[in-house]
Amino acid sequence: MAQSKDGIARRVWLVCNAASGGNDEEAVAGVRTALVDAGFTIDRTIRFPDEPAPRPDELQAAGVGLLAVFGGDGTVHAAVAAASGWSGAVLVLPGGTMNMLAKRLHGDVPAPEIVARLAGGPPRRVRPAVIRSRHGMGLTGVLAGPGAVWNDVREAMRAADILEFVATARQAISYSASGPKVVCEHIDGGREEGYAAITVTPHDDGLEANGYYAESLGDYAGQGIALLNRNFRDGPHDELGRHGQVRLVCPEGERMGLLIDGEPHEGAAEEVFEIMPCQVDLVTTRDSGRADAR
Repeated sequence: MAQSKDGIARRVWLVCNAASGGNDEEAVAGVRTALVDAGFTIDRTIRFPDEPAPRPDELQAAGVGLLAVFGGDGTVHAAVAAASGWSGAVLVLPGGTMNMLAKRLHGDVPAPEIVARLAGGPPRRVRPAVIRSRHGMGLTGVLAGPGAVWNDVREAMRAADILEFVATARQAISYSASGPKVVCEHIDGGREEGYAAITVTPHDDGLEANGYYAESLGDYAGQGIALLNRNFRDGPHDELGRHGQVRLVCPEGERMGLLIDGEPHEGAAEEVFEIMPCQVDLVTTRDSGRADAR
């Protein structure tokens, strides 16, 4: 029997990642219960990364209308990238440490509350602005410069390896101070000597660029931790404006450190980032009806 359009819209595949910060079995069970209570039918649960994120042809063939992703920013990035071009919608649920895209789409609320908002009506779809680069899409932001080495410190923190944490933190402080700085080309008001880290964050009215610096080695430690926690406004920085395109350059000609959505990439001496709409519909539940948290 052919299924109604609304029936298809309520059929869900759920992607979750046990390695994400808030994604244990109890939390996953809570999300599953919330989806059922909101009137959805869960056809399949995908354990990423042991199972790959589903692609459009798989979702289409299965008659799925909603792909729910319960994981951290890395899991969300993989799932949204894999689903690009699909006619259904992706529901991003906070199941990691930072949950930057979930906060942009829903506010800072837990996953079950977000799902409960979807009961009784069709999900509201948006295609928020994201970042286009030669490395692929960036949903939450880019960090470029020697400050990207703090990703190694974060991994040591995740592994609860104290000796490795101390060693990588010392290395990160030194490299942040002495590594090749990055400049934002064609932007007035930036420091000529460049920055230890430049962040690029997507908003619906442009890519927001900020340059982060520190005046002492002690400052680098606090600033590095702030950058990893995405508390960008907590540290000393220069606001470099919002733009349709951001060109970052390492004047020394060396490869720049690069994180996209918190994941490391091999940066070149020059990288260009542009604004574009997301290539698949995302569900938003923000009261304002906008998917651009300010």
